[in-house]
Amino acid sequence: MQKIANDPSYIVSMQANKELRTLRNKVQQAMVIYRYSYNFNWLGRPIIQLPQDIIAMQEIVWRVKPDLIIETGIAHGGSLIFYASILELIGGKAEVLGIDIDIREHNRVEIEKHQMFKRITMIQGSSIDDSIAQQVYDFAKDKKEVLVVLDSNHTHKHVLKEMQLYSPLVTKGSYLVVFDTMIEDMPEDSFPDRPWGKGNNPKTAVWEFLKNTDRFEIDKEIENKLLITVAPDGYLKCIKD
Repeated sequence: MQKIANDPSYIVSMQANKELRTLRNKVQQAMVIYRYSYNFNWLGRPIIQLPQDIIAMQEIVWRVKPDLIIETGIAHGGSLIFYASILELIGGKAEVLGIDIDIREHNRVEIEKHQMFKRITMIQGSSIDDSIAQQVYDFAKDKKEVLVVLDSNHTHKHVLKEMQLYSPLVTKGSYLVVFDTMIEDMPEDSFPDRPWGKGNNPKTAVWEFLKNTDRFEIDKEIENKLLITVAPDGYLKCIKD
């Protein structure tokens, strides 16, 4: 029988395959060593994401059709331009808001001259600073469908604070996406030059956050079909107003 697109039985079988999961884990560990996510651009700007997660985010944005996407962590701006380009295809006046504690001047110049910049606004400052959060809330004031993506400092404390600050903005049916939860699944010595690691990372923040809310649940279907993702347990669907 010919396989149909998105056949859930194949996804379940794939996720249940222990040998495949073991191979997946080995591949992901090697990918980090070789900085695999740095290999890709979106419309000319480095996006620093796995292709699988780029596709997943495209599916989410197309399904939710948010009128605002908030992302913490700008880096080279590839993700901002990616979200803006999908919103451009959808049409309407939807916007992207990026927050970063340090927007490098050369990155700012390249983002601002990009044709997708017409949908992008950037705020420089710490995403967990109350004054920055207030600016975000002011910007989101009249938005009806909001999607939030967290991809800045990956320590437990920082990510948990971001989730607490910005999750109220996420609308029912939309998502709070927390990237780099895979840090928890990596070997202990994978990030020797970083303040995060096993036991102190976005996934541990997600687990703690979910203990105190019933508005969100992990959308396992997304990560199961991706197989390879930087965000296991990180695709959180908002299920209540």
